[in-house]
Amino acid sequence: MKNLNILVVGAGIGGLSAAIALTRDGHAVTVIERDPNWSVYGVGIIQQSNVIRAMDQLGVLDNFMDAACGFDAVEIFLPDGTKVARVPSPRLVEGRPANVGIGRRALQAVLGDSAKAQGAELRLGVTAEKIEDDGAKVQVAFSDGSTGSYDVVIGADGVYSQTRAMILPDAEKPEFTGQAVWRYNFPRAEGLDALQVYNGPTGVGLVPMSADVMYMYVTTPEPDKPWYPKDGIAAAMRAKLAKCSPQIRELGEQITDDDGVVYRPLEGMLVRGDWSCGRVGLLGDAVHATTPHLGQGAGMAIEDAIVLAEELGRADDVESALKAYRDRRFERCRYIVESSLAICLGQLGKGPAVDNHKATAEMFAVVSQPI
Repeated sequence: MKNLNILVVGAGIGGLSAAIALTRDGHAVTVIERDPNWSVYGVGIIQQSNVIRAMDQLGVLDNFMDAACGFDAVEIFLPDGTKVARVPSPRLVEGRPANVGIGRRALQAVLGDSAKAQGAELRLGVTAEKIEDDGAKVQVAFSDGSTGSYDVVIGADGVYSQTRAMILPDAEKPEFTGQAVWRYNFPRAEGLDALQVYNGPTGVGLVPMSADVMYMYVTTPEPDKPWYPKDGIAAAMRAKLAKCSPQIRELGEQITDDDGVVYRPLEGMLVRGDWSCGRVGLLGDAVHATTPHLGQGAGMAIEDAIVLAEELGRADDVESALKAYRDRRFERCRYIVESSLAICLGQLGKGPAVDNHKATAEMFAVVSQPI
């Protein structure tokens, strides 16, 4: 199908990737985003080899790499700080590193600028209040009082997707895992040339983000799903590192800025049935929200966008395209969601402990396969 008029709900990583993939195929794309400020956390994100390949497919690889910091391995440490493995990552794009760390704001700029440059319309501070599929078009009523008629609507609006609630009200809902993640930026440690993963009940990772900056993520048991007040949250994060290795505790002394701490309880979900209803489909966290233990949440959403555009380009009707897209994506996304959750539950003592060395190597083998 050619020259479709498409609405994408949500201007996050998945939604922007969909806008790029779809405009490259000649479709007219409007992206709406409920946040009028289009704000993004100032910490970083890991993007692995399959994402670098996907950025190449989207045609944004040069700008992406200019904003990122590449590395080719993952180092695994015991809770006492002993390094036990260095896992090489496969390079999937010739002449490019296997993985990168990148600031979330920088990634948003790369994707957003590309989508707009290709003609996608971005509307901020707007939500879809009503979505009605009449079989020929999807009629949408927006929160600003305007309306629109579209050939396809794609919900890329996250784990609490309003679009999912409208079209698949009986689908699975997000479930709290019992764990939370904390993130903080630091000056990059000398010699850090890999993602460093420290195992233990409190899991820690150090990720290079630029020549001068790295970020730390920390996963902690939080059985009561608490929210911490902003005032004093840096001290709370430091306290979570009290039983970590000496090098992590020492680094933690630099956590002093309450405004620099990003804290989030971890929730996961997988929609095991349909990912669409008629001409309305879903991608990314709206159907397969994963914990961050394998670093693939954003990667799965970006791949979704590429596959969705491919299936719309080859099918004769929208419904068949959306079903084919779901069929191509389900097993890969299921693997990431379930494998990431297994690591999480192992850290919490709710399941068998997972060997991070083995799990990381297996994940790289899986995501290296074509999408």
